[in-house]
Amino acid sequence: MNIHEEQFAKHFIVPEKRERYLSMFDSKKGRKKLIAGFYHLRDLEEKYATEVPPNEQWAENIYKMLKAKGSPDICFMISTNKEFDGKELALIDVLEEIVGTCDDGTFISCIAGKLGYYEGESMGARYIFEKK
Repeated sequence: MNIHEEQFAKHFIVPEKRERYLSMFDSKKGRKKLIAGFYHLRDLEEKYATEVPPNEQWAENIYKMLKAKGSPDICFMISTNKEFDGKELALIDVLEEIVGTCDDGTFISCIAGKLGYYEGESMGARYIFEKK
């Protein structure tokens, strides 16, 4: 488990599921099972989530929002998409690939435990997560 996965579990997952996430991230088999649930991630801590308004749900807009909150250009991906999962990639490139596709479940960890973005399989499931 890396720092982004650990901080994701500790700060953006509901308290009653945090230990489970931490233990699952710690094993290859557990991580694979956990990631499979990212299509409809129901354990996210809603109090840190801000839904991206429907008229702002474009890669460029979301990129600007995250950058305004201090996101670096390279971020860590936790994703059902094997091309992205577990990698540090350019934020804008990943956003351009995933926003609006409804194909995967992806959490982009911009600043570990402080700033991230989640897009799920459901239409319009786009949220910025921020813990100040």
